[in-house]
Amino acid sequence: MKVKIADKFFSRLLGLMFRKNLESNHGLLIVPCNSIHMLFMRFSIDAVYVDKNFVIKKIVKNLKPYIGFSICLNAYAVLEIVAGEADRLNYKVGQKLIFEVEG
Repeated sequence: MKVKIADKFFSRLLGLMFRKNLESNHGLLIVPCNSIHMLFMRFSIDAVYVDKNFVIKKIVKNLKPYIGFSICLNAYAVLEIVAGEADRLNYKVGQKLIFEVEG
């Protein structure tokens, strides 16, 4: 999994909004973050919430554009990936995420 980090105010605010798509095996890690909305999104995503050790706390699958909203109060960050990727990668709660940070 190749991941871009959104850890500044503007990159966290913008997230994946207005993007046309997201490639398989790529994601956006929003840090810190414990809730997301799907306003101005063009495609569905899976949201993978993690703690500070990148252990998965919660997985929300197939959040729909414009109407989706998700929260995990005890999360440190959320990995946004294209819908279906969490199943394809066999992500499970309690599993530690391993990823490559993209420049």
